[in-house]
Amino acid sequence: MSRQGPPAAGPNPAATAPSGARRALRLAGDALLTAVAAVVAMAVLAALGLWAAGASDLPDGAFPHVVAAVVLIAAGGSVDVSGQAGDLAGTDAELTALPLSVTLVGALVAGALFLRPLRRRAVAGGGELLARAALTAVLWLIALGVLCALARHTFSVAPPDSPVDIIGGLLDATPTVGFRADTGLSLLYGLLWLLAVLLVALLVSRAAALPAALLRFQEAVRPAASAMLLLLLAYVVIGLVAGVVTAAVKGHPAETFAVLLLGLPNVVWLALGLGIGASWEGRVEGPFGLPMPQALDAVLRGEGSNTLDVASLAQQDGRAWWLIPLAAVLLTAAAFVMAARSAPATRLWQHAVRFGAAFALTMLAVVPLTRITARLGLSVLGVIEIDEIGGEVLLRPHLWQAVGLALLWGLVTGLLGGLLASRTRPHEAVPTAPAARPDGGGGAHRRTPGDR
Repeated sequence: MSRQGPPAAGPNPAATAPSGARRALRLAGDALLTAVAAVVAMAVLAALGLWAAGASDLPDGAFPHVVAAVVLIAAGGSVDVSGQAGDLAGTDAELTALPLSVTLVGALVAGALFLRPLRRRAVAGGGELLARAALTAVLWLIALGVLCALARHTFSVAPPDSPVDIIGGLLDATPTVGFRADTGLSLLYGLLWLLAVLLVALLVSRAAALPAALLRFQEAVRPAASAMLLLLLAYVVIGLVAGVVTAAVKGHPAETFAVLLLGLPNVVWLALGLGIGASWEGRVEGPFGLPMPQALDAVLRGEGSNTLDVASLAQQDGRAWWLIPLAAVLLTAAAFVMAARSAPATRLWQHAVRFGAAFALTMLAVVPLTRITARLGLSVLGVIEIDEIGGEVLLRPHLWQAVGLALLWGLVTGLLGGLLASRTRPHEAVPTAPAARPDGGGGAHRRTPGDR
């Protein structure tokens, strides 16, 4: 008579509940780490850059408020700039410029920490991804709300004992500039910024798990997306090395490091566009200017609108022509990386099309970020313009020209990169038919019970 074992144990609710609670706590902890680390990294970089630019000397304790405003702008937020100069004077203030160094650091930190729990896994559930993104978004919005509360201040822009300060004191028209975060728009745009960062992180990652329904798309998307990230970061690294060398050789290290810490991608991604033949329109008037390189300021300074392209830049500095071969080399290298990471069966025309489309989309996203609008003016009685503190900086890209050129360059370099990858990839052994046996039989040897 056989003995029956104990009955199978069913699910234990007491054991399942703590497991679910631990999972929720882990998700919340990961989301909190992502949001807090990104904001802290952005704040530290912004503070260092503003300190190098001399913003720590701003009056009335403005420095922490300016840091909060810069972080908020870098995360997609909206900050309104306004001016006041009493009843007898008028002011005009406007600022539209992204501190892309701060933006890039925040995006890299947020993307890396969001993907960290998804690595070394084959598949991730769609519900889990949505839960992680939702928790991260909620905590991110809370952090943006704190920044909005801090990003507001007003201070004088007239140097002490200057003519502007003296005239302003006599007419009760001392010019001041204030800024204030637009909370509603900042929360909306900041949320869209975060969601875009998380989406791009999933696209460029080669190790993060995806839902099973999306696995069929990763072969066509991820190699090209990761190649675009490498291209943009390569320009940033080259610009960083050039900036450090410039600071060491030509002096003015504080000004140079201020640009590196706040606006390095603004300069180097502009160089990428110039290298493929794109152009910008702009002008520089008054004491304001573009801090680095000075050749940009020289091209744009003057009356009316001026065209910035590689030819006009080369008139100020002949080394600008090197931007063209630099773009060709780095694009071909990125295309080679994409092709090497693609399936061996991918055809050359597929490499070209994928790389061309990826580069065009990248420029469509990056080029608008290089736009700059900065304006500050002071007039007395609406007639007398005081030029000591007034000025204007405008830089606007020809967007669709840049996108079209990027598509053309991407198709050519994608084809070349795919060709190079096919030449360097080892050929796989082609299986051959089994040799005929001496007894005349063919095909595979049938295993018998006696075989070992």
